[in-house]
Formats: sequence, structure tokens, C-alpha cells
Amino acid sequence: EHRSGILPSKVERAHSTMMNADMDAVEAENQVELEEKTRLINQVLELQHTLEDLSARVDAVKEENLKLKSENQVLGQYIENLMSASSVFQTTDTKSKRK
Repeated sequence: EHRSGILPSKVERAHSTMMNADMDAVEAENQVELEEKTRLINQVLELQHTLEDLSARVDAVKEENLKLKSENQVLGQYIENLMSASSVFQTTDTKSKRK
């Protein structure tokens, strides 16, 4: 038994080896966690970019839809005006009114 408080060299080396192994395991675990966090961050960023792209596309489609609706209204009015000005449609209207 050593009463001087100094560990024998074999025990000291074994203890040091165990500490190093523990530290290596912790470092490896930290590295794995860091890689996983990095992967998840990259995935989130990619999904954010995809969402931004889809939102922009939806906005463009909405805008195009409004434009087409407006054009359809103009065309509908134009067709109504042509029909009311045409004698073919007027005679059909008057025939149906006579009945």
C-alpha cells in the first residue's frame, strides 16, 4: 500500500488509458452528433428553398389565372356584343319571343 498519495505507474497508466478511451468515445459521439446536426440543417435549408420556389410558382399561377379570367370576361363581353349585333341571333330571339 502506498501512503504517499502517489499512484503506482501501472495504475496511473491504466487510468490514463481509460480516460483517453472515454474522451475518444465522447469525441466520436460528438462528431457523429455534429455531422447529424449539419445534415439536418442542410436538409432544412433545402426544404426552405423548395418551399420558396413553390410559393413563387403558386403566386405566378395565381397571377396568370387572374389575367386569364380577365381575358375571358373581355372575350365573353365581345361575343355577347357580336351576338346582339348579328341578325342571325336576333331572328332567333324574335322567333322565340313570338311563341
